[in-house]
Amino acid sequence: MSCLSKEHRLNSSRDFKQLYQSGKKWHTSSFVAFFRSSENLQIGFVTSKKVGNAVLRSKARRKLRAIVLENENKIIAGKYIFVAKDELINKSYADLQKDFNFAFKRLNLYK
Repeated sequence: MSCLSKEHRLNSSRDFKQLYQSGKKWHTSSFVAFFRSSENLQIGFVTSKKVGNAVLRSKARRKLRAIVLENENKIIAGKYIFVAKDELINKSYADLQKDFNFAFKRLNLYK
């Protein structure tokens, strides 16, 4: 099952607020990852106007979604938020994968 299906989306502002305040977080050069343990997998993606115009923000979210989909079966269940940084646009897929792996190893989020 895809982590982009409706039951795996993080939508409520209350969940976002709780994750920002009390979740684990790790900064990379291309994104910030927030995590809080939960029974099921829920993921949210955030891109601010600092990243660029609407086209660039959508591109950033698509890149993050692709990385998460590729690693969906490796990560533990919980609530995640990925906040894109403006450097994400210029990163190659391989560099983004390295950032993702490094962040998740540091947070101990791999199964």
